[in-house]
Amino acid sequence: MLNMDLNKVPKQFCENITVAFSQEFFIMGMLTGENGVLYALTPQHMKRLQQYLTHQIGEYEKQFGAIQALWTPGVHSPIQTNDLKGDSSKS
Repeated sequence: MLNMDLNKVPKQFCENITVAFSQEFFIMGMLTGENGVLYALTPQHMKRLQQYLTHQIGEYEKQFGAIQALWTPGVHSPIQTNDLKGDSSKS
């Protein structure tokens, strides 16, 4: 990992992650409402990301206990960016 102070890096809450792939690369989208950032990763980088996340989750669970989570494909966030902006036509 890069030598940086993570407390100084701007952060955004990520409420959904989506992944698609072809033979050459993976596309991973990190989404918040209607906004998102897409990343292209080689299959090797994606595999190392999976290994890194597995390791980090294992370390977290050693310290704080098991994470209770159920993966349910296709679930959409109940809050969208438009909900936060408000509807000016109702004024």
